[in-house]
Amino acid sequence: MMDQNQFNLEIFDAVRFHPFFKGVDPNTASFLLSLCELRQYEKTEMILEKDKPRDGLLLMLEGFSEVFVRNETHGKEEVLEVVQKGEIIGFSSLAYFLGMPRPSSSEVMVEVKAVTLVKVLFIPFEVIKKRWDDPTVHDYLLTQVSVRLKDVYTSLAEQVKLARDYGDQEVLMVRVQDIMSEKIVSVTPVTTIQEAARLMHEMKTSSVLVIENEILQGIITERDMVKRVVAEGMNLTASSIEMMTPNPISISPTAYYYDALHLVFINGIKHIPVVEKSKVVGIITLSDLLRKKSENVMRTIKQIDQVDKDSLPQVKGAIYEVIDTLLRNQIPIFKTFDIVTKLYDRLVIRLIELSFQTLKDKGKLQPCSFAFYQMGSSGREEQFMLTDQDHFLVYENDSEQTTNYFTELGKEITLNMEKSGYARCKGLMMCSEAKWRGSLAVWEERLRYWMLQSTNDHLLLAQNFFSYRFITGSRKLHERFEGILSNQLQRSKIFLYRMTQIESEHPIPTLDQPIRSLFKLERKNFDIKKEVLFPYHHCLQILSLLNGKQSGAPLEKISWLQEKGVFSDAFAKDLEAASSHILTMYVKQRWQQLRSGKEQTSIVSFTKLSTREKEELIISLRTLRELQGQVLSHFNL
Repeated sequence: MMDQNQFNLEIFDAVRFHPFFKGVDPNTASFLLSLCELRQYEKTEMILEKDKPRDGLLLMLEGFSEVFVRNETHGKEEVLEVVQKGEIIGFSSLAYFLGMPRPSSSEVMVEVKAVTLVKVLFIPFEVIKKRWDDPTVHDYLLTQVSVRLKDVYTSLAEQVKLARDYGDQEVLMVRVQDIMSEKIVSVTPVTTIQEAARLMHEMKTSSVLVIENEILQGIITERDMVKRVVAEGMNLTASSIEMMTPNPISISPTAYYYDALHLVFINGIKHIPVVEKSKVVGIITLSDLLRKKSENVMRTIKQIDQVDKDSLPQVKGAIYEVIDTLLRNQIPIFKTFDIVTKLYDRLVIRLIELSFQTLKDKGKLQPCSFAFYQMGSSGREEQFMLTDQDHFLVYENDSEQTTNYFTELGKEITLNMEKSGYARCKGLMMCSEAKWRGSLAVWEERLRYWMLQSTNDHLLLAQNFFSYRFITGSRKLHERFEGILSNQLQRSKIFLYRMTQIESEHPIPTLDQPIRSLFKLERKNFDIKKEVLFPYHHCLQILSLLNGKQSGAPLEKISWLQEKGVFSDAFAKDLEAASSHILTMYVKQRWQQLRSGKEQTSIVSFTKLSTREKEELIISLRTLRELQGQVLSHFNL
């Protein structure tokens, strides 16, 4: 076991470049460190609690920690700052060191907990007092306090600006319980359809809930009445259980307005029971949502469904209005992507319908089944602006008639997408091009050639291709297409190895070098798209292909790999959080550039990030580098 002097020297070796100890001779340092204390905290363990006295500062030696405040009413934590190696925790306690009297009553103070395994050096006020007259220490503490105070004011100013500019749109952040109707109209499973209809008429409601023993069994809507009674002739004496939609989608009263809007939008429903602890406590309807200013979303859906070739250019502006509302209200990025993806998919499907109609007007009929796919950001369900087109066509057979038909259809689809605001792909990855359409047999041969001839050009094509997502067409044809892909991949393991080799040449950057990070001398900027998002997507793509999943959004792939045991539950959660942070930063910057008319760029400048944003970025990059490391280690690269 090491003696105290040896221990002090080892700790001194770790902190000697820090302003607290820089320039101090070893003997003095040993004495000062004998007054300090080395502490260690496990992940999620509390480092500082709000009601505990503080008699010094904590210098981070290893790991990351979060500074947060707790909302006692809702039990939620709001992270104020992420602190890393070389930085100080506990600046608020300096006021007592400088002579401010401690309050006699309790005061609201921030708390700190470990994000990873954390080692800190506790520096008591006694040591600070001995070093206080050193200009280096004095200037360091003053600078650090000033930087953090600046970040607080910057954050407050931004919040005030948002509240002033967009205050009336804060409705998206209200809770379901604040806008739901507590008036529940219900029947039992044995109630007749006629009685249910009479009740709906008397209570002036467009739906009734089917409840038995306080448990929600189903829902009956006006649409159900029209479809099953009027159109299908169901007997009015039949019981409600025969007509109802069983196990309807429900929502919690503490969910947000945007969660309800998301359910209505994604599932095409107009009535959502509100359930708490298995008991129905209310209902929220499309009308309730419309009264809360989501008209632009619903108006856009209607505009897309009714669009014709003359009105195509107008749709882009309508969708952008929805996106602007979601981003201004700071809706979580993956929830935003969900809503926006459904809008774009709806638009693309409508464009394809118009393309088929154009050919039909020329007397040309669809000769066989087809499947239409999108790639790139749309394939990953991360598209928020109408950028380049990335899509391809698969059809059943390759007769001359079929080939000629889909050649013309591919050109028509590309033209309609261009009219609606999509730019033509510079790399010509569009179904108007012969290389991006074909029969099942053509695609099988094309993929086999890519995999056998794994040139850099073919690998780049494959990287984009394997972000594909089925949009519309024959589901059976799509399943056959995926079967072909699966067979090709099983025969071409070297192909995935080559894809991994390409990734090994593009390491995700790290920004946490101890000394440089300590003095805030990290890189001035980096390309968040090319250096981070591309490698992240490609690595997730490779791991998914290795484990039998060929398509799907990144979150689906993360869940798949978690289920397969490739990712631990903790790492899957960290990876989702890291990708959310990176994508939020990317989308926020690109959208601000668009709104201000500035040149579109994915270069992120550190000078424009707050300390908190910078530290969160560092943690996110570490997680994504770990993902990249898993891929490279699989192939011993």
